[in-house]
Amino acid sequence: MQQNPIITLTTDFGYNDPFIGIMKGVILNINPFVNIIDITHGISPQNIMEAAFAIKMSYSSFPSKTIHVVVVDPGVGSVRRPILVVTDYHYFVGPDNGVFSQIFNLTESLNVIHITAEHYFMPQRSSTFHGRDIFAPVAAWLSRGINVSNFGDTITDYVTIPVPLPVMPAKNTIEGNVIYIDHFGNAITNIKAQKIEDLFGSNLEGRLKVIVKGKEAPLKNYYSQAEDDGIYSLINSFGYLELFVNKGSANSNFGITVGEKVNVIVS
Repeated sequence: MQQNPIITLTTDFGYNDPFIGIMKGVILNINPFVNIIDITHGISPQNIMEAAFAIKMSYSSFPSKTIHVVVVDPGVGSVRRPILVVTDYHYFVGPDNGVFSQIFNLTESLNVIHITAEHYFMPQRSSTFHGRDIFAPVAAWLSRGINVSNFGDTITDYVTIPVPLPVMPAKNTIEGNVIYIDHFGNAITNIKAQKIEDLFGSNLEGRLKVIVKGKEAPLKNYYSQAEDDGIYSLINSFGYLELFVNKGSANSNFGITVGEKVNVIVS
């Protein structure tokens, strides 16, 4: 058994129903010594890309050998496969529907296993609650030290969802997209500060403009630096360019949604 094992949970189950509590009960029945951490259960229903971004942002904050269970599974009960993703330092358990698309490219050592060893599942299984019947028990048995090879065979045809990447329509412009809206209505883009610095250098004060919906979103260092309810931008705690409204919502105030184009122009 791993010492002080940790299992995290990320789902779109919400907080009103007993589903999360049931999953935790299943896990604790198999391994009462495990630590269970909720990352979020507020993923928009069936939003696989949102879950993929959430787990990418979160996983590296946890200790080595943490097991991350992600259940955003519109294909539950269908032919989609349950998988175990083994990386250099972490494990990921969930459906083979692209939810781990942003994990696959972040590791040099990747082993994706189609989970077929049904004796690690719950004895009575439904076609609508694989979080309880497959993913929770598999994670729990894994936390007890069961070797990954016991759960099934390695596959290479796992599902990936294309992740939108920034492009350069002109030599002084990066064009990206909003890829995530958080609880506060802040719009996180796929443009990283490191990418801007790599292309244009670090001394950009007064030379950089952020444009969205035909408006300039002046770059600030922190939220309260914006003195009105206009649209502004900053580099967030994960190193991504983010659009925000101080004490408001970029999403509702300005109609900025996932997919919105954002341009960074350097003069």
